Amino acid sequence: MNNDNFKDTRRARGLGIAFLVFAALMLILFLPGTTGKQQTTFAFDLELSRALPIGNLTFSTQGMLYLLAVLAVFLGAWQLAKGFKQADLILGVVVTLFVLAFLTWAARDRSVNMTGMLQATLLRAVPITLAALSGVMCERCAVINIGIEGMMLIGAFTSALVGSIGKSMWVGLIAALLAGGLMGALLAVLAIRYKVNQIIAGTAINILATGLTSYFSSRYLQVIHELNRPPTFSPLPLPVLSRIPILGPVLFTNTVPVYLMLILVLVIHVVLFYTRWGLRTRAVGEHPKAADTLGVDVIKTRYINVILGGMIAGLGGAYLVLSSVARFDENMTAGRGFIGLAAMIFGKWNPIGSLGASLIFGFADSLRTNLAILRVPIPSQFLLMAPYLVTMIVLAGVVGRAIAPAADGEPYEKQ
Repeated sequence: MNNDNFKDTRRARGLGIAFLVFAALMLILFLPGTTGKQQTTFAFDLELSRALPIGNLTFSTQGMLYLLAVLAVFLGAWQLAKGFKQADLILGVVVTLFVLAFLTWAARDRSVNMTGMLQATLLRAVPITLAALSGVMCERCAVINIGIEGMMLIGAFTSALVGSIGKSMWVGLIAALLAGGLMGALLAVLAIRYKVNQIIAGTAINILATGLTSYFSSRYLQVIHELNRPPTFSPLPLPVLSRIPILGPVLFTNTVPVYLMLILVLVIHVVLFYTRWGLRTRAVGEHPKAADTLGVDVIKTRYINVILGGMIAGLGGAYLVLSSVARFDENMTAGRGFIGLAAMIFGKWNPIGSLGASLIFGFADSLRTNLAILRVPIPSQFLLMAPYLVTMIVLAGVVGRAIAPAADGEPYEKQ
């Protein structure tokens, strides 16, 4: 048995054991303290929603916990005996079973609105997804963008200021895109033209954005309140689609920036993997010298992608202001740019994978809010840490298996 086969076998067994550990944790952590009379209710209808009502799902708490544990045991035993071809997908299924067990336990003799939780998950994942897409655009052409956080912060500040002055959320949105693109251009000049270390260049952009927005916010926005009151986008239900139970309120009753994010995920995926431009971009990221030999303009490709990445990050910042809080606050991005980079790595530099990873982080944040409502006996400080704990777990478990573009972070000197 060669080394690769040995590693694959060891990992397959490790996953099988992990599935069984999850099953054991369901029984050890959640069963004690429950009784046969307790029931859990999952609600699916939202107030003021246009979706067709489907009612609630009520079931025995203990019965559901046993069922979920048995399913996890079955998957673990199958993984140990024969192994799944898509073991990573099954890992996601087992984690989902564990989360359902946790929600079943947390909502015993109470109810939790699953549609509302899914809706909150998507909304909290929007800025993280846009940050991840920004990273995908840059790193697919071999430019590391640590400055996403700063680009988002500049986009948020610009959308608040210009949107307030122009009395239009559309003006604020366009201004945020331009401001993010300008910061992307700055990164491109530093990293591509002057070949500055890309980590240092991105860090400098973060420091610059934090300093500028903090100064102008305290100097003007907090003094002249009219400069920090932009109009915001209202939810725009899509005809017919918004009537679909669960999916209607979650996917088809959102604001314009949310729809733009979903469209961008699909467009960027198609462009990267099914067009000539995408092929050239990936070639520049994998082997720029070979791409140059075949006539691809490596420098131009990198400039365009990094500027577009900056614009996407600016859109992420605008979402925080124009679809959420309707004002700018200092450091309001709160690390979402860095979490977006983790989502990009978890998603293996793929737009759809990045969306899936961002939804995990969004769910962790949404879960924190719902657990507080359910008064689960878990310290609030731990709940605040949940999204960042997920980030560390994802990075610790995925970085070793996710492979970045071969030329990522390397400056290119045309021969």
